[in-house]
Amino acid sequence: MRPLVWVSTLLAVVSLSACTAPSAGPSAGPAPAGDAFVIAISSEFETLDPVKGYAPDGGSMMFDGLMSRDADLSLKPALATAPPVISADGLSAVFTLREGVKFHDGRPLTAKDVAYTYTAVKGSPIGGDYEAIDTVRAKDERTVEFRLKHAYAPLAQRTTLGIVPDGGIAANKPVGTGPYRFVSWTPGDKVVLAGNKDYWGGAPAISSVVVAFAADDNVRATRLAAGEFDAAILPPKAAARFENQQGVTVHKVDSADYRGIMWPFKEKVTGDKAVRKAVSLALDRQAMVDTIMAGAGKPAFGPISPDTAWHEPSVTGKATPDQAAATKLLDEAGYKPGPDGIRASFTLMYPAGDSLRKELALAVASDAKKIGLDVRLAGLDWDAIEPRMAKDALIMGYGSPYDPDYVNFELFHSKFAGQGFFNPGFYNNPKVDALLEKGRATTDEAARKQAYQEFQRLVFDDEAWTYLAFLKHVYVIRGEYQGVKPSVDAHEHATGGLFRDLHTWKPAA
Repeated sequence: MRPLVWVSTLLAVVSLSACTAPSAGPSAGPAPAGDAFVIAISSEFETLDPVKGYAPDGGSMMFDGLMSRDADLSLKPALATAPPVISADGLSAVFTLREGVKFHDGRPLTAKDVAYTYTAVKGSPIGGDYEAIDTVRAKDERTVEFRLKHAYAPLAQRTTLGIVPDGGIAANKPVGTGPYRFVSWTPGDKVVLAGNKDYWGGAPAISSVVVAFAADDNVRATRLAAGEFDAAILPPKAAARFENQQGVTVHKVDSADYRGIMWPFKEKVTGDKAVRKAVSLALDRQAMVDTIMAGAGKPAFGPISPDTAWHEPSVTGKATPDQAAATKLLDEAGYKPGPDGIRASFTLMYPAGDSLRKELALAVASDAKKIGLDVRLAGLDWDAIEPRMAKDALIMGYGSPYDPDYVNFELFHSKFAGQGFFNPGFYNNPKVDALLEKGRATTDEAARKQAYQEFQRLVFDDEAWTYLAFLKHVYVIRGEYQGVKPSVDAHEHATGGLFRDLHTWKPAA
């Protein structure tokens, strides 16, 4: 998907309303010293406000949630003292807050701040993630109660959302409780952060951080090699030059992050399951992993990673092409070759600055041509891509290693059809809707697993997307640091992912 600001990171998976990147106001404080740790990412933020969709799944340096995630993705208390106390009927969850926590501007954290945050986020672009919440109220200064419309199994996981002060935050001065405080935002260039010396979890050893924006993969790699950046997130090919380089560490981190073809279901060609299935059969996914991704990944056939307990094993296919089966499928569906050998045509978009997606799009077009499908490629910027998603196919990315309710509900439920980057192809299957609703509402783990297994089988049968590969996220870091703890990444990594615990890193002796 479009890399904005969202889930477990500083990048997003939702289409947020535009938010002008502000510079710091007079009270932002001094810029950090020149020895700041500089991280290069590919996309500028659209907001730094959790209520508007920023980093709801944790990984923000400026904000804390009630809960956070450990390296093994298990939940642990953050602003809360313990996991929630859930009522017998599953309709109430009560959290107790830590004592003595303060926001960056000196205000004490109270239950009213939590209540405000969760009430306000329900009206945001990511409000669908919190629709099970009916009300949130402060019982006293340190106790907050969530009342639910129905039992909702992933509630505790949804409480990694960053807490903001009661009344909200100003666009030019984000205020949280996290290990780093906001200093400045230079549009098109960088965000500057300074260590929070009074952080409840301990002052960070890395006292200054700059998050620099560099959309082009090769530019990030070149500037990293020149010493302008201390760390960068790169596609595998761009990172290859740093392998075995003294003073540089390359981390290849497992992820639930996939790339695939999002299909527009209202168009004649792409809306035909025979065409979608034929494309899938024609693809050489293993070659994509081996060559384009330099081995940093694995073939994908569905939205849930085989590295998670929620994966349905029957959702799989051939990693190598079956052109005979593909052409037979097209023949049976009435797609006969014309004088030029072409059976049908469609456009496949990709973000022009993303070298990985560009190469995947080229591979799709090459493989599809072998079965008589003409794939017209269009490398565009995201502003040009977004209004065309209902008509043209797109190389997209999503994926979460957390609860299967994450991402899948918005991406495949029909009520989100056409809502920005949620279900942009207008996929609609009532059985899928019912299974996603069941998975949210029941707290019985066996029933939930059965629902999500059937969900995976249905979207696989529908060829709702044509999945290409699960990626390994590649981080290149100059110097050596103690406390680096890789985990299974979500789609968004940026300053989440490997950097989610940057405040605990210490330079190696």
